[in-house]
Amino acid sequence: MSETRRFRILIADDEPINQELLEAFLIGKDYELDFANDGAETLAKVESFQPDLILLDVMMPKLSGFEVCEKVKGDPKTAGVMVLMVTALSDLGDVERAVNVGCDDYLSKPIHRLELLKRVENMLKLRAVTDELERLRRYIDAMEDQLNPKRSN
Repeated sequence: MSETRRFRILIADDEPINQELLEAFLIGKDYELDFANDGAETLAKVESFQPDLILLDVMMPKLSGFEVCEKVKGDPKTAGVMVLMVTALSDLGDVERAVNVGCDDYLSKPIHRLELLKRVENMLKLRAVTDELERLRRYIDAMEDQLNPKRSN
């Protein structure tokens, strides 16, 4: 991990004030940010923007955050995208449902700046380590294929 890259964060919330608040909390952290206003737009942005992390509201039009998370985590191309549910829902059943659809972490509103920043930082560190492990696994597989051509048949 010799080169540093700019992490991409998708903020998915149908309330502009919530988008602005999250953006304000992340200002100065050298993240590339993009925004989605509903569940369908979030899925489109996952494909086009290719975020490392989604800050995902649960209650959105078109598709709920639960549905978005399930689709993102269920697709092998996007399963590695980290998902932090950011929501006013705080019942144990809601947290359990978020975990069951694959979210990586859950943060209840009102959001506290320091808590959000620390969770984002930790999730992006985990994403970087996971990406590096995958890159090394592919490198080892390629080297083994070169050393043992019959292995790849």
